[in-house]
Amino acid sequence: MVTGRRALGWSTALLAVYGAVRLLPGSRGVGAGWMLGHLALLGGLLLMGRGLAELRRTGGPGAWGTAWLAVGLAGTAAGLAQTAIDLYVGAVAEDAARKSELFDRVQAVPGVLPLVYTVVPTFLYLGLIALLVRLAARRAAPWWSPVLVLAGTLLMGASLDFLSVGAALYLAAFLPLIRSGRQGLRAVPSRA
Repeated sequence: MVTGRRALGWSTALLAVYGAVRLLPGSRGVGAGWMLGHLALLGGLLLMGRGLAELRRTGGPGAWGTAWLAVGLAGTAAGLAQTAIDLYVGAVAEDAARKSELFDRVQAVPGVLPLVYTVVPTFLYLGLIALLVRLAARRAAPWWSPVLVLAGTLLMGASLDFLSVGAALYLAAFLPLIRSGRQGLRAVPSRA
């Protein structure tokens, strides 16, 4: 089983795979590239959810940690829903026109755009950065960890072509936490 701290590392690896696959010719249309990339994304998001829970646990008890975890998990759930839709459409669409038609139908359902595509997915990044800021404030993570995640998030938000670079920045941000888990550090005992 992948531990929470290792889940952070593996999630970034799978996000990097998704980013690399997206750069291959033909991977954005229907076919094996689309499916492989989105399966990597699905795995990456599942592991990121596990990693968020670990960041909350490492930060110690407190209502703010729980609230930021809930925000991050809501964003993760939205990302998983979006990825599931992408996998379904990729599996049933026989060409680009049918793929576009299916996406238009899904996105025309009231509430789907903000819940699955535009607003709620951003909660993952908000929760992730807030949990890392909380850890940095408690000196359980270096100050630059949330900065690197913010930079990676902005880079990926600017263009999905930078997914692998953003994932590398995430990994650099998570490495101190992953390594500290190997050294046996425990959660921060604080009530804040």
